[in-house]
Amino acid sequence: MPAKQIIVVDNGSTDGTGAVVARMQEDHPGTGIMLLQQNAEQGIIPTRDFGFQEAGGEVLGRIDADSLVEPDWVEQVQQAFMDPDIAAVTGPVIYYDMPWRRLGLKADNAVRKVVMRWASPRYPFLFGSNMAIRRSAWQQIQSHTCRDASDEMHEDIDLSLHLSDNGLRIAYLSTMVAGVSARRLENSPECYRYYVDRFDRTYRAHQVSGWALKVPSMIFRAIYLPLKLLRTLNATGAVIYSPGLRTTR
Repeated sequence: MPAKQIIVVDNGSTDGTGAVVARMQEDHPGTGIMLLQQNAEQGIIPTRDFGFQEAGGEVLGRIDADSLVEPDWVEQVQQAFMDPDIAAVTGPVIYYDMPWRRLGLKADNAVRKVVMRWASPRYPFLFGSNMAIRRSAWQQIQSHTCRDASDEMHEDIDLSLHLSDNGLRIAYLSTMVAGVSARRLENSPECYRYYVDRFDRTYRAHQVSGWALKVPSMIFRAIYLPLKLLRTLNATGAVIYSPGLRTTR
């Protein structure tokens, strides 16, 4: 099931993004592929906001530059929003440049369900690489989301907290799967720790606390070394993502 629009927001990239999108538009006419330029301000948040503002649908899907969604992703999102009480939805990810991808998807799904249902039921969080939000919910919170000019927070966690604070429901859907890169495992321990600490900095900025909110960052810290080793050992093999990868080894 196709999306009404596929919007790529180019934030001053130098990697040939515009040329790639232009070729896709030429090869797939009538698919609603749009290339937008957002050069007024650098960063994820202003670029995200610009894309949301320009989108024409009632449900706004959001993925990252390294995301590769499953063939039924749009259908899964549409089914989720048939429930009028759902304001936003997120799902698990499959790390397409890691070995044992199917096992990794099962583990990711299990951990996210535990965190969503048990560790942080009051403040469930969206994963920016795989999420969708109802336009009306976005309009309700858009003027309150943090600009984070110093780039210290997780902008998707900030978005989630604003939704929860306004009584807007975030749902988790196991069948809404997107592929992402495990590239952050290539970071140094110091850089990786700074990235993970964005959880705590975001919660502190919102003046919310509790031991349960520390669970996500604890999990990310715990998996760094073993997964980094696994990624290193697998580095000699090529791993290529294709839609439907969740059904393969």
